[in-house]
Amino acid sequence: MDMANAAARPVMLVTGGGRGIGAAVVRLAAARGYDICLTFRGDVARAEATAAAAREAGATVLALQADVAEAGARARCFAALDARFGRLDALVNNAGITGPAGRLAETPDAVWEQVLRTNVVGLAACSREAVRRMSTALGGPGEHKGGVIVNISSRASQLGGPGEWVHYAASKGAVDTLTIGLAKEVGAEGIRVNAVNPGLIDTEIHAAAGMPDRVQRGAAGVPMGRGGTAEEVAEAVLWLLSDAAAYVSGACLPVGGGR
Repeated sequence: MDMANAAARPVMLVTGGGRGIGAAVVRLAAARGYDICLTFRGDVARAEATAAAAREAGATVLALQADVAEAGARARCFAALDARFGRLDALVNNAGITGPAGRLAETPDAVWEQVLRTNVVGLAACSREAVRRMSTALGGPGEHKGGVIVNISSRASQLGGPGEWVHYAASKGAVDTLTIGLAKEVGAEGIRVNAVNPGLIDTEIHAAAGMPDRVQRGAAGVPMGRGGTAEEVAEAVLWLLSDAAAYVSGACLPVGGGR
């Protein structure tokens, strides 16, 4: 790829892009012409493998270890993004945690605080930084020609997560509300904002919450009779980012097999 073509490639930031849905988004975005900045929290090997796959697809990739729940880490991430690319065209707010599974009566404040700090405060703060770089009404870093934000929410925002993670479901309800409100706030400034709401998707998020067999157990409750894949979610994300969805903003798109 020559430098002229490299300069023309749009730039995407994917938080939590080292594995799972985030990694699937990175790989697909690289194949479709984006340069990538991805953040990851702890799994260096997985993040490096994802970055390598994106580079093989022709992307310039910046991989940064950063926890979006931490203000200092977010500031370092956006400073590195500005220095490396000087622009931001798309943000995929994928970083998120479930916290341990359990009933509300058994869930301590610390779990609520951790989940909300990552899934809501971290996402909102990254969105704020993206708007500052995209909005045609603001000055600051970058070219300010507009952009697209896609938030990874969850079907749990509507289903509630009873008996497993009401705390996680509540955080994703906040993501849906933020998506709708921010879309209205910046729609006249060249920015579209949407969410994808995955259902029962076969990633390691279930094992991390202490339920490694959750997809297998829950598949019977999905009208399509199976769990989904990270790649299927990534396709929905890339569609919302594309010009094919140019009149779509403020949408929360279920990707859950009918569940």
